[in-house]
Amino acid sequence: MTTSAPAMIGRDADLAKLYERLGEVRAGAPFTVIIGGEAGIGKTRLIREFEAGLPSDVRLLAGQCVDLGTVAAPYAPVKAALRTLVSEEGADRVLDAVGPGRAALVALLPELASPDVGASPPAAQAAAGAATGQLHEAIAVLLETFSRERPIVFVIEDLHWIDAATLALLRFLMRALGSSRVLTVLSYRTEDVTRGHPVRPFLSEAERDRWVERRDLGRLSRAQVRKMAKSLIVDKIPSETVLDAVFRRSDGVPFFVEELVGIDGCRDEGDVPDTLRELLLARYERLSEPAQELLRLISIGGVCVSHSMLSAVYTGTADELDQAARESVLTGVLMIDGDDYTFRHALVREAILADLLPGERARFHARYAEAYEAAAAAGTRRLAAEISFHWLGAHDAGRAFPATMQAMREARAATAYATAAQLGERALGLWDVVPDPVAASGTTKLELMGRTASHLRNAGEGERSLALVKAALAECPRDDPNYPRLLRDKALYLASVGKPGSIEVLEEALAALDALGDPGPNELRATTLTALAGRLMIDGRLDESVEVAERAFEAATAIGSARYSSIALNIAAGSRATRGEVELGIELMERARELADGDGAALLRYWVNASDLHHLIGNHKEAVRLAEEGLAQSREQGVERSSGVILASNAVEPLLALNEWERAAALVDRALALDPPTPFAVYLLRGKIWSLLWQGDTDAATELYRSARTSIVSVMEVEMQTRLGSGRLAAELALANDDLPGAWREARAILDEELLPLPGYAEPYLWVAARVVAALRARPGAVTDTVRAEVEAAVPEFRALLERLAYWPTASMWSTMFEAELAEASEGAGTGVAGTDVDAWKAAVAATAAPSAPGFLAPYALLRQGEAELAAADRIGARASLQAAFDVAQSGGVKAVRDRILRVAAAAGIGLEGVGGGAGLVAPSGGIADSVASDDAAATAELTARERQVLELIAEGLSNRQIGERLFISGKTASVHVSAILRKLGAATRTEAAYRAGALR
Repeated sequence: MTTSAPAMIGRDADLAKLYERLGEVRAGAPFTVIIGGEAGIGKTRLIREFEAGLPSDVRLLAGQCVDLGTVAAPYAPVKAALRTLVSEEGADRVLDAVGPGRAALVALLPELASPDVGASPPAAQAAAGAATGQLHEAIAVLLETFSRERPIVFVIEDLHWIDAATLALLRFLMRALGSSRVLTVLSYRTEDVTRGHPVRPFLSEAERDRWVERRDLGRLSRAQVRKMAKSLIVDKIPSETVLDAVFRRSDGVPFFVEELVGIDGCRDEGDVPDTLRELLLARYERLSEPAQELLRLISIGGVCVSHSMLSAVYTGTADELDQAARESVLTGVLMIDGDDYTFRHALVREAILADLLPGERARFHARYAEAYEAAAAAGTRRLAAEISFHWLGAHDAGRAFPATMQAMREARAATAYATAAQLGERALGLWDVVPDPVAASGTTKLELMGRTASHLRNAGEGERSLALVKAALAECPRDDPNYPRLLRDKALYLASVGKPGSIEVLEEALAALDALGDPGPNELRATTLTALAGRLMIDGRLDESVEVAERAFEAATAIGSARYSSIALNIAAGSRATRGEVELGIELMERARELADGDGAALLRYWVNASDLHHLIGNHKEAVRLAEEGLAQSREQGVERSSGVILASNAVEPLLALNEWERAAALVDRALALDPPTPFAVYLLRGKIWSLLWQGDTDAATELYRSARTSIVSVMEVEMQTRLGSGRLAAELALANDDLPGAWREARAILDEELLPLPGYAEPYLWVAARVVAALRARPGAVTDTVRAEVEAAVPEFRALLERLAYWPTASMWSTMFEAELAEASEGAGTGVAGTDVDAWKAAVAATAAPSAPGFLAPYALLRQGEAELAAADRIGARASLQAAFDVAQSGGVKAVRDRILRVAAAAGIGLEGVGGGAGLVAPSGGIADSVASDDAAATAELTARERQVLELIAEGLSNRQIGERLFISGKTASVHVSAILRKLGAATRTEAAYRAGALR
């Protein structure tokens, strides 16, 4: 009986594209192709044709997702692919290639730890399964390493059945395989990926990736169906009536064409099945009853069942099994794939599965459950997920429950947190129907709820973890020992999703511990105190943070915990330094490192806080060294997505301060590719947006900020450092976009802090506030009279705040910059205009030459000195300052400052060395310190005659009142004209407007 068409029809272009992508991969550019289409459209046939034509030097690693209901076995398709690699290269070579990820790989494939291939060292075993990131990194390293020898085609089919752990791994690999020769090919059934399916957002993300291509297979045309039908009917020439009927009934779906043509007797229209179900079961119903029973049994096992498993669940003799299987293969219902029996198409399996009687279904599930239990007991492979699935299908909750608990533990050991959480939720659903769940599980319901919530959090499901721990608290009596632990966990989950309230909940947890009558030191008390001290530090409550951290240190020391002693001292050190005890803080920070004594978690905490502290005091190179040292360790420990992302952001800011723009961008992109939790992503995005702004791409910076604003604001609510850092950024963006009212709203927000702002973040924020004030003084018409009064009233408050922060090592530099922005020249065109005092800018230039100053400030201060000198008619001095500013900006890559220097020099008719276009070159307009403007000449042409008169008087240095007297208009009318001139010219100040229009030439 005919089964598949001898030649693939209608997919030549798709096949050619796969080979084209493989050619690109050979050159070292990894790529992913996602093939989608409805059931029967030919996805598998296309992939098989591609695999069959692969050159001999290409390695094929393939796996297929398994249909186990709503909770699939974790990493099932990946395990199949990796086992192929192990069988080809040997376990020893694979384990050697994976390096530090050896333990994680052994946790995924326990058979690798058998004595004949060498067990992992004790340290590695202890760390096995410690973090999802470690396993992801290990698999990425494997693929990268072996792809250097031979290109790899990595195939995962049937994503519509994918487990959450494998999906997370694919997300990681699509971003992390940056220097490999790996072509990833994925397939999925479109009609099964409906709204709410986890693959749906994955596909949306993939569409935005330039290294990913989605190919949706369409139905065959009438001509293609006719060609396919003719290739299948070899014993006679089909009539036109039959060909038309096949096209009409198949609707151009290749599998349906094959079924319609392959059914004996269906050679004329009258014999074609009327329904899809009849079509799918047509071959099946022509088989003998023993063959049909075998197919029903196999359908319970999945699309693919091994011969050994089938022998274990089949109740007949071996000869009877072989006879029924042979009949099924010969009729085209089953195919043989190595040692496995597989349905020719999943649709056939689903149709047969739906044909089972309820009692028959339950009995078959029970057979599989028992067979898997026996296999698990005899071997090293983890099969608890399959056992749980089949006992549930057999309606035996008593046996499904312990299997589900074991499956959860196995998923956790394989770092498949999402699957572990799903299994935990399944176990919770069975809890009330199991006779003695505590005895069966070895845990209480509250402990299971807490554990499942932890798995949800580690899987990135912060909101669901929070909801579950709240439900556990609702069921937990206050005198239960679990109550304070659940409160602590709730606080941690609140913090992880960027929600307020963690401090209050941690305080409640400590009170609950006291209420239990056990005030002595224990691990729960030490960890709760440590967490509270950390949250207080982040919230800027430094005195409280020091006090609680010292209590945490005492508790941790009493129980002999080097880890929590180190972390508590670390937090105390950071808080002391921030409140002014900088030298003591650094000394205590180094003691915290010594206390860590090699403990990975404590050392990572040290690297996070030490690198941040050194950056904020201006020791940028040391900050980068510490952050990168910690980042390397985070990758080895498998926590790159959590601690590693924080360390990446801690390296980004000092790198930007050192003008290392490209290194910073590479770190940001890699860290964001890990899909980190919201607060960590916000830290990275802030650095990326700021970098774009000072690199001169205001539009991109603004767009990225708008897209991330919701996340940024949510974290600002609970973290002072994010409020200050993001508030400063928002004010700078508003200035760059000529939104002075918006810039003021953001700038004045620093005065709303109830506590003394963190100095390392507050001082640059105050400098930006001074820039906003200067811009508003230059364009008073941009805001209302009320706002203008508010601005002037705020200036003394800004200065007072700077004085309160004078203890910080970088205070003098930022105060100098603040005053330079507001200082007014006493004569010349800059008289009465903020930011035009030459001496103030000379002081700023000297201050920004210090090693502790961020690199972008030096060219900015030189630029502003040059502008002030132009306003003072000192063209010689201005040329020298602008030339120095240009040289420093150019060498440091501070493109936004460089572009403004070019505009100022061009407007003033000053030629600069090193500028290809000479004095007439005008850089793109818009940016960090000026408004978006068109060409200067065109902008000047827009001025009215009266505005031109006013502009000339501005150039003479007259105030609004003096301009009014000269032109016989009121000072208020003159102010309106000045505002209009500044708006049309895109100038931030009166001085800039004058030389932009050429009035200073």
